[in-house]
Amino acid sequence: MKNYILSIFLLAGLFLAGCSKQDTNCKTVIGTVPASEVTALQQYLTTKGIAAEQDDRGFFYKIEAQGNGNFPTACSDVTVNYRGTLTDGTIFDENKNIRFNLGNLIKGWQAGIPLISEGGKITLYLPPSLGYGATPTAGIPANSILIFSIDLIRVAD
Repeated sequence: MKNYILSIFLLAGLFLAGCSKQDTNCKTVIGTVPASEVTALQQYLTTKGIAAEQDDRGFFYKIEAQGNGNFPTACSDVTVNYRGTLTDGTIFDENKNIRFNLGNLIKGWQAGIPLISEGGKITLYLPPSLGYGATPTAGIPANSILIFSIDLIRVAD
C-alpha cells in the first residue's frame, strides 16, 4: 500500500513539474543548470565508474539501445517502463507500460527521452534543476540527483 501511495504522489509530481501540452508548443527543453549541479553529477559518475554522455543542457545519459521506431517530440504521448533511483540506490518509483504526455513531465524527461526512439532504452542522470529541484517530493529529498532507467515502448502524437 505504501508503494502504491508513493507511486501516486510521484506520478502527480511528474505531471505537475512539467507543463500542459498546449503550453509546450513542442519546443525543445532549454535551460540553465548551475555549474555546481553539473560538477556534483560528474563527480558521482566518476566515483561510480559510470561512462555516460554529457548533454549540453546539463544532464548525462547512457543509451542502452537506440530503438528503431518513431522519435518522440515534446508534445508526444509516450508509453514507458521506468525505474527511478537515488544515488544511494534507493528506488523511489517504478512503473511498467504507463502512458504520459512528455510535455507534462519533469524537464529531464522532456530533454532525455527524445534521444531514443520506440524500442529504445536510456538511463538518465539528472541534476536537481531538471528533476524536482529544491522541493522534496514523495520520498525524494530536496536537491537530489535522480537516475531513471527508461524503456520507450510507444510514441504517439
